[in-house]
Formats: sequence, structure tokens, C-alpha cells
Amino acid sequence: MDDGGTQDARGTHPKRSDPVPGPGAPAPQRHPGAVPRPAMPRQAPPMPPRPPAAPGARAGQGAQAYTPGTEGAAGAASAAAAPGTGPRSAVAAWLDTPRPAAAPGIWRFGHRPPKGSEPAAGRLPAITAVGLLIPLVVALLVWSLWRQGAVPYESAPLKLFTPEDWWWGGTVSPKGWQGQEARILYDGLFFGILVYAVARLGGWPEVARHYIGRRPQPVRALYAAVGALGALSLVFPGAFPLVGWDRVPVVDPVISLVALVSGGYEVFTHDVVKDGLNVLITLLVLWPFARLGGWLPYGRELLARRRAAADPTAPPPADLPRSQWPELRHAGQHQAAELLTAEVAADRMNDVDCVRVEGAWGEVRRAAGLAAFTDTVLRQGAAAWTHPSGARDLPGRAAAHDLLTGQVRLGRWVPGERTPRAYHGAGAAVGAEQLATSLLLVGPSGSGKTRQVVEPLTEGLALRALTGRCAVVAVCAAGTPLGRDGAYDVVVRIGDPASAHDLDPYAESDDPDEAAALLAEALVGDVAAVGTQSAATALAQLLGPHRAVHGRFPSLPVLRELLEGDPGALAALRAGLAADDRHAVMRRELDARMRQSGGAADAGPALADRLALLDRPVFADFFGGGHGGAGAGAGAGARPFSLRAVAHHPLRVRIDLPERGHEEASRIITRLVLAQFHTLVRDTRRPHFACLVLDDATGAVTPESVRRVGRLRSQNAGVVLALRSVADVPEALHGPLLGAVGCRMALSGVTTWDGTRFAHAWGTEWVETKEVAKHTVFADQPMTRAIHALRKLVTGRAVTTDAVTTKQVERERWSASQLAHEVPPGHAVLSLTGVSGEHAPPLLVDLRG
Repeated sequence: MDDGGTQDARGTHPKRSDPVPGPGAPAPQRHPGAVPRPAMPRQAPPMPPRPPAAPGARAGQGAQAYTPGTEGAAGAASAAAAPGTGPRSAVAAWLDTPRPAAAPGIWRFGHRPPKGSEPAAGRLPAITAVGLLIPLVVALLVWSLWRQGAVPYESAPLKLFTPEDWWWGGTVSPKGWQGQEARILYDGLFFGILVYAVARLGGWPEVARHYIGRRPQPVRALYAAVGALGALSLVFPGAFPLVGWDRVPVVDPVISLVALVSGGYEVFTHDVVKDGLNVLITLLVLWPFARLGGWLPYGRELLARRRAAADPTAPPPADLPRSQWPELRHAGQHQAAELLTAEVAADRMNDVDCVRVEGAWGEVRRAAGLAAFTDTVLRQGAAAWTHPSGARDLPGRAAAHDLLTGQVRLGRWVPGERTPRAYHGAGAAVGAEQLATSLLLVGPSGSGKTRQVVEPLTEGLALRALTGRCAVVAVCAAGTPLGRDGAYDVVVRIGDPASAHDLDPYAESDDPDEAAALLAEALVGDVAAVGTQSAATALAQLLGPHRAVHGRFPSLPVLRELLEGDPGALAALRAGLAADDRHAVMRRELDARMRQSGGAADAGPALADRLALLDRPVFADFFGGGHGGAGAGAGAGARPFSLRAVAHHPLRVRIDLPERGHEEASRIITRLVLAQFHTLVRDTRRPHFACLVLDDATGAVTPESVRRVGRLRSQNAGVVLALRSVADVPEALHGPLLGAVGCRMALSGVTTWDGTRFAHAWGTEWVETKEVAKHTVFADQPMTRAIHALRKLVTGRAVTTDAVTTKQVERERWSASQLAHEVPPGHAVLSLTGVSGEHAPPLLVDLRG
């Protein structure tokens, strides 16, 4: 049976073998009068069929090989040839380039933190040599006075916690051995408290961690061992023949404690007890030095190296660069690691291939499917787990991307008073962690929104889609496409007869209420006079009965007739429901719609008026019903595309809006896509990230969409909204929109009104200011007055003194005036927030850097 072509767009027809033309191929001839196939049960849409290989591409390769760039000296150094190994491949140099951890928004590829930008935890506190020695000198003085009994009330705690019969009356002179041992134990406790106080007040642990704990192994372990030997020489001086000092009160108090607890010295006649005490004391002394020197982790590392040395074919994983696939070797997958290493060395892999294989390795390692992983790699090599489209790269790149970190570089942070030291001179980048909180960028025409921000972000998302980690939907005007057609799996050109795909207005939904809510949001979401809920109810009262009778949702012309209350259309639909007793509920719905039709509160006319914007001759063959039932406008050659496929596959989709003259229809389509996207990404079981990019979000932001944007970060999804001005959004939504998104960007040329909204969203900060006041000096003595008069005669100024006042004041991070007048052309102010809560303050970024 011919299905009218509605199933061929997604490759589900069981008999057809001809592939779907690529996005740029002309569409087959449409037949508007063809009868569509009845509705089929909804299922997860399959991927669009694989397009033919790009002309001139190597077998298994994309249209263009990847050539990684370099980042300053780091990239040049990483690409240098190793001695005796010949020139390294570009992909190997890219893989081995360091990517140190950095603050949000910093381009990590080859990043080198500037001097003085270390975090506070890695800096030495403000401790001077005097601050280290004064507590020690005071402690020695106090200990000397303690040993001489010159400390006031020195023996009061001792007499309080010991029996009176241990001491002679009125003194602390011991009567027997118990008093002697108690005195030794008491002195040892005071010595321990004194040592702890010296270490805390003098900052000795912080100094040790700074000068020893930060050193590499084995120097760190060696320095800690030297300190441990010094401590042991103070505790056990008899074990060191070259020292001649007395031992500190550590061992004797422990012996006294054991004697008092056991009731005598008989316990020390056993060698096990004496040796055990010595071992215990030694371990307690060595414990802090072992932690400082990292002895246990270093010992484990040495043991792992010794075990790995037994197998000459498996070098230690810690010594292998990333291009040698150390994780695979460590897991015993040496054959797969050798094959992938050879692919990298021969430049048969690009960055997309490396990230895609690493992602597959992470999945199979969690699922314990190592054998299947090795088999796939050995059979397919660099082409393993290729994207269903067959593409392994984009036709061309316009920005710098680092797929290992998921970042796309937008420019360079500009050093300044507001810019933290860590951002000075660093590259400015946005990653998936930030896009998951959504991005709002505002800038007038010509400020570089599309070319310098939206297009690089879309390109980065498309590259991540090729690795299986992302699905992207880009919506733009027909004259300003976001990338080439070959960079997308599906290109929908609304109103273009050559378009190979249509857009399903119902998103393959089989629920009338869900489909009605999507259409209501698109048609009247921006109309305050018509409630979205009442509009959704009116639509559901028609969609449900029509689906019950015809097995599909109505086409847009038919739906318009029903909304206008056409008596013939409503009567025919009512007759179809009356012929089947199973449609009693749907008859009640339709009867309610017919009673409300023509009333003062009826939302039907408003919906019909808006729907008329899409029911134009230029859109005659578009907006078929998709899987839920194609309308009459979807002929045999139509290929309706449903956004539901984005929730199941890492698709790359671009939707081109109609040409000029259909601005309001374009806004309706944009709202429809936004509403469908919000509805279809609710399933958090989706393994990949989903992102919607709106190159022009004018008229697309509604109260309902703002509420949904705030929930996207918990659904592994995000949106990018570009506006020429905040005024393109209803005034009541200015604050909620800026609060719903996590990332905000104000480009050069924004007005002070727009700047006010950003200034309120970014808030204030506490800064330290200095005020200098000059006060005239009045002298009392005749000689001083004469000198001041002479000085005033020579300099022409009165003698004054400066009074400096330093105080903390609260200041806007960026004021509205600064955003409007102090942001140079080609620059923007960008703030970032990640899903985990990390954020970067609003800082100036040079988009041309």
C-alpha cells in the first residue's frame, strides 16, 4: 500500500530501497491530491538514511580531513618531532597537548595560567620568618619556666585529677612511684600541648605543605623522610650515635601511662610490650611525615611500575601520552590500542574519531563489553561507531574547537580592572557545561551575533553530534544559513519547493492534548488577549474528534475551517463520529466546541486568524501531519520531519525560515519549534545532550517558554537565544528571561535600556575604594608659620596634608552606561554558569581575538 510518502522521510517504509536525497538535493514531484496512509502506532523515529560519500573524500573519511591548530607555544611544542621518532602526526600532537583544569570560560587547550593566578589554596599564607620563630622562642621560655616550677598554678590540675595519698600534704612531692609517674605523664601532656600551639600559631604545617607537599616525587618523599629522621632523633636520641641531646618527653610519658594503667612495672618484663610500644611511638611520629611526603601513593606507583616492567610490551600507563591510548593498554586491550595508535600516527583519525572512540570505550567499560569493543576496533579501525550519516567531519570549520573538553573558542578575555588574574590573556570559550544552562545574547544588527557567536556554537554542537554526544536544531533565516547544507543531516526549508523535508506541526504526537498545547503555544503564545490554556482546549476539541474519524490529525487548511466554525466541515465531522458508538467522548468534545463557536470568549477566530498566516499558497505543500497522520497537503513526495527524532538520535538539523514577507509566519514557526523542543526533551533517559539554537528569537519568547527554559538544565538540554534587543521580548518577561538562562552576553552597541536589564541581572559586588582629602595645615609656632608662608609664596599653594580613607563600597559589576558606551566594537560582556554551579563573572571578551 502506498503510504503517501509520509514514512519514507525517516526510512521506515519496508519496500522502498531508494535512499532519501541529501539536504541539498531537489525534492521529488509532490502530489497534493494523494490520500495519506492511516495513522500508525508511534515509535522512536529512526535516523535519516545515510547520504552518499562526499566527492573526493577518502574511504571512511569525511569530506575534509581534520588539521588541528596550535595554541601559541604549547601547540608548537606539542607538534614538534620527538628525537628519533620522526615527525608526529597533527592528531597525535592535538591529543597530547595538555588541558589543565581552569576557571569556567577559559580555553583549556594548551592553556598556561599566568603568574600570580594560583588559587588561594595553593599560595603560601602571609607568614614571615619572625612569625615562625616567635612562637618557638616563647614556647622554649615557657617550657624552661615549667621545668623550674615557676609557672603560676602549675600543679593545680595535677592535684585535682590524682589521689591525695600520692603526694605529701600541701605539696606535689610524690610519696611513691605513682606520684613520680603521674608527674612525668603530666609534663608530657603539657609538652604535647605546647608543641601543638607552636605549630598552629607559627603556621608550620602550611609552610611544610607549601615547600614540600607541592614538590614532585621522589623529591617530596625524600624531604619528608629527612624531616622524619630529625623528629625520630629527638624522640629516640640513643638510636643515633652522632647526637648528644636528651630525648624530648614523648617516650617517658607513654611508659608512665602504661605503668599507671597496669598497676606496676611487671608488664615491661615482656619484650613484646616494650617492642610494641617503641613501634607504636615510631609510627605515630612518622604518620604526619608520611602524609606530607605522600609515601603510600608513591609506593603504590612504584609497585605498579615494577609490575608493568615485567611485560615489555606494556609500558606504564602513567608514562604514555594520550595518543598511545594508555587506558586501553592498562585494561589489557593491547591489540586495539596498537591499532588506534597506528591510525593516529598515520593521520587516518581526526579529532571527531578520537572522541567518538573514547566515548564508546567509556560506555563498554561500564557495561563490561571489552570483547565487543576490541572486535569492533579491529574490524573497522578509525571508522568504528561512525555517526549514522556516515560523516566523520564537517565540510568546513570556521572556529577553533576542542572536542575533548567540549569547548568552542569565541575570542580572548581582555585584561582589565574587573578581570581576575586567571583570565588575563586567556582564550574565551563556551563548553557544553555552560550551554546546558542556556545562553541569551543580545546585540544590534552588525554586532557579530551570528558570525562570531551563533555560528561557532552551532558548528561545535554539530561536531559533537558526529561523536554521538549531542543533537542540535538550528533555526535561522533563509538568507543567513548557519553552516553549509552538508554539515546537517536534515535541512528543512520552509516555503522552498526544492526542500527535501517538511516540518511536522504535531511532532508525531498521537495525543490530541499534547498536539493542541504545541499548536496553541505557537499560534497565540504571544497574544495576551487569548489565554494559551483556552486555545489549547479549543484545539483539542477538534484534533481529537478528527483523529478518531480519519485516523490522523487534520491538515492546517482543514483545521482552519474547523476553527472558523464552517458548518459543513463541523457537520461532516459530527456525522463521522455518530457512525461509531466508540466515539461518545469525542462527540461530547465536538459538541462543546460547536456550542462555544461564535461566542465572545471563543478562541477559535483568533486561532484561525493566526493559522491563516501558515495557510498560504507558498506553504501549500508544507506542514503535513507526519506520523500522526499527514494532512491533505502532504503528498506522496513529501518528507515530513519530526523533531521527535532529536530526542532519540544525535541529529544535526537546520530549519530555514521563509523568505522576506512572512515575518509573522516565521515567528509562529519559531515558537512551534521551541514548544516542540521543550516538550520532546523531557525524557531524561536520553544519553546525549540536546540543544536548540535560535538565530533570531524575536517573538519566540512567551511566559510558558520562559518557565520551560529554567527546567532544561535538569533535562540534559539547553537553548541559545539571540535577540537584537531585549525590547523584542514583552516587558513583563525581561527579568524572568534573564533569570532563567545561566549564560548572558551583551554585545557592543546595546542601548542603555538593554544595559539596565543586564546590570540588574549581574548584580553588584563589593570593592575597596580610597578617598584622599587635603586639609590645610595651621601652624601655632611663629617659626613654623613663617616657613609655611615662605613655602606658599614659592609654590603658590597652601601647605596641606592628605587624609586617606579606605572603605568597602557596593558597585554594579557593569552599569548600563558602561555596557552602552564602553564596550568596543567586536567585543562583548559575557557571564557563564555551569550545571554544577561554577560560574564566571561578567567579563569583557574580544570576539576577534
